[in-house]
Order: sequence, then structure tokens, then C-alpha cells
Amino acid sequence: MPIAASTTTSGRLLSLLSLLQVRRDWPGLQLARRLGVSERTVRRDVDRLRELGYLVHAVKGPDGGYRLEAGSQVPPLLFDEEQAIALAVALRIAVGTGAGIEEAAARALATVRQVMPSRLRQRIDALEVEPAGRGTQVDTDLLLALSTAVRACEELRFDYRSPGRPESEGPPRRVQPHHLVVRAGRWYLVGWSPDHEDWRTYRADRMTLRVPNGPRFTARQVPGGDVATFLSARFKGSDGADAWPCRGEVVLDLPLADVAPFAGTDTAEEAGPGRTRLLTGAWSWGALAAKVARFDADVEVVGPPALREAFAGLARRAARAASDHPGS
Repeated sequence: MPIAASTTTSGRLLSLLSLLQVRRDWPGLQLARRLGVSERTVRRDVDRLRELGYLVHAVKGPDGGYRLEAGSQVPPLLFDEEQAIALAVALRIAVGTGAGIEEAAARALATVRQVMPSRLRQRIDALEVEPAGRGTQVDTDLLLALSTAVRACEELRFDYRSPGRPESEGPPRRVQPHHLVVRAGRWYLVGWSPDHEDWRTYRADRMTLRVPNGPRFTARQVPGGDVATFLSARFKGSDGADAWPCRGEVVLDLPLADVAPFAGTDTAEEAGPGRTRLLTGAWSWGALAAKVARFDADVEVVGPPALREAFAGLARRAARAASDHPGS
């Protein structure tokens, strides 16, 4: 379908640029028909785009034509309305990623917003995207180096700081990097450890890379095939399915309305007047008992026995903590 011919050269250039961005090759005659101009005008407009910094190659062949390529500098960019909104939302979210690009993202958002039509500015201003918390800051160059190693399938050597320690200890570690993931404002590298013959997860802000990178490797698939599910399972302390390794069922002497807002991903259902059945999980039985105890209510343990034993251990520790002589 032909595009309505613009009465101005600048409007026609924007239409031409928009067409060149949506497909790889355009025959010159087809471009002329879409724009409602002659092929000679298309050639002149292509020359004007080149002067603006766009790398437009002439395509040889029976029909001839043009192809938009990546250039050596950033030329003026053109976005449709959906792309502009998506870009603005992404720039707002970037503040909470901890990737060290907050200031640049804010400047880019201001630039995009300035040239938007008023109707789009109103939509963007009405969309308030606030990060729940600032992410742990990671050097941008480090993230780029990790991402490059993932794409190139190159083994990494690095020093790693343990929690609470300002410097790394022990010999350098090595890993075959497969995925760079951001979760809850922190960046994690997921990779295969040749030394442990197992998958490992490392916080990027605790890594100091050594150069050069190691040899290339053949990429593997994370267990289950999905890195987000794999990482979620690891954070639950599970080496397999994305589920807590310790799961139990209790009945709380609280109404469902007092339990449901704090149940999270657990299952809470009414178990009678003023009582709630809770199916919940944790990484250990002791942690599960403590998790249930936070509701500050009488608890009936339905099962399994390991959870009842964990409550007994928790009660003994609580009794010693409450004693005037904790060591007795």
C-alpha cells in the first residue's frame, strides 16, 4: 500500500527511513511506489540519509535496491509509537538493575521524551515505574565482559570475594559461563564448573576477572532447560525441581484473612472457623519451623514428622534463649 507522499523532504526522508528499517532489502522501484515518488527522487533521498550518517548500501541485481546497515556512528534514530513507549518503560526500569547506567538512562529518557508528541508524553508521564529497591552496583565493563564471554563460549578465570570479606581468598576460580541473569536487583553468572563438574552461580559484584579468557567450550543446557527456573530452584536450595526441599502442612489458629496476605507462594485455605491450613516450604526443617512460628499463633503440625521434630528443636533453643542462664 503506498504511503501518502509528503510535501516536505524531511517528511519523505522519515518515511523512507521507516521503510528501510522494517525489512532487509528494498528494490528501488518498490520503494518509489510506496513513497509515491520517482526512482530518481529515491536515489537523492538515499544520498541525504547517507549524509546524516545512515549506512545505506546499494543492492546489485536485476531489480536493484537498497539495504540499511549498521554504521560506525549513531545516526538520528526513528521509532514508531509502540517502540518509543517500550523504550521509555525500559529506561525507567533500568534505574533498578544495578548495571551502573542509571544516569545515562535518565538522560536518554529525557532525550526521548523531549521529541515525543504531547499525547505520548502524557502516556509516559502517567506510567510511574519505581524500582522496589536499588540494585547492587556492578561495573558496566564487567557486565559487558561477562556477556561477551557467554556469547563467545570462552572460559573465565576470576577471583571471588566471599560474603563479608573485602578481598578474595584462595586460588582463582574458573567457570564456563552460560547465562548472565539479573534477579531482585543483583546480577548473577550461571556457569559450568569444570573443577566441580557441576553448575555454579556467582554474584557478579563479587567477581574480579583475570585476563586473558581461557579456552573455548561447547555450550551446555542448564538442568530443566530454563535458566530462570533453574536459578529459582537453586535459591530454594534445590538441585532439581523448582520447589522447596522441605515441605510441610500445618493448621494455624488464625483466620484465613490474617494469613493469606503473608503466605506468598504458599497455599493457604480455610480449615474451619478462625483456623487456616497452610502448605509451605523452606530450605531446611528448622527454617520451615521458624517460618511458621512467625505467625505468632498456636500451630497444629499435620506432617511430616520431620517438621514436628524441628519444632521441638526450635522450642528447646527458644527456652534456652528465654532463660536467665542460657548455657544451662
